[in-house]
Amino acid sequence: MVMVFGLVLAGGIGSRMGNNGKPKQFLMACGKPVIIHTLEKFCINGAFIKIIVLCPSEWVSYTQGLIEEYLSSYKKNIAVASGGNSRNNTIMEGIRYIEDNYILDDSTIIVTHDAARPFINNRIISENIETAIRYGAATTAVPATDTILYCPGGQTVESITDRQALYMCQTPQTFFAKELRELYNRLSDNEKEQLTDASGIYIKNKLPVGIVQGEMYNFKITYPNDLVVAEEYIKRGIV
Repeated sequence: MVMVFGLVLAGGIGSRMGNNGKPKQFLMACGKPVIIHTLEKFCINGAFIKIIVLCPSEWVSYTQGLIEEYLSSYKKNIAVASGGNSRNNTIMEGIRYIEDNYILDDSTIIVTHDAARPFINNRIISENIETAIRYGAATTAVPATDTILYCPGGQTVESITDRQALYMCQTPQTFFAKELRELYNRLSDNEKEQLTDASGIYIKNKLPVGIVQGEMYNFKITYPNDLVVAEEYIKRGIV
């Protein structure tokens, strides 16, 4: 029997949002912080032994306060811990938290998700777990709809890639925790710096990563206009 933990990655600083230092996951959207919208989706799923929010150490107390204010009925299901200095280091800190507080064995699964991606749904979470059990790892993705240009140097087009075989990656991404850590620890420092996406660690080792069909509305809030769109989605009850 698998043990499933949610890792909500809240390490982004929101530099592209122009928000005077407040990370984008803490910005308000229709009366609630973005991260709360995200956590609500994880809380109602019911598959998780614990949902672990990983954020910069200076935001741990603030995040705990938000959970107390907006998700008090679920606060026993959520833990907040300090992340690392990169995405993959943050995931490793999440695995360390599980090992220190629970049992970490070959059946431990982690569902990793961006805190600033609030429109995750129950189907995607459940299918991530099912797909990881089937293949060993899973990533959420949607087919590419625009033409993709290959432009090394960013000045001129060298080639146009056939988009029929291309997918755009989203989150969640789901892994067996011990295996991911073992694969990560085998990487050189240079490889750790280059492989910023955890699924890339599996691909480098020629291990399968199953695809879970995402949704176009499961976007990551990155730019100011994204927050405007997100608020419209919430107001209209689109998701």
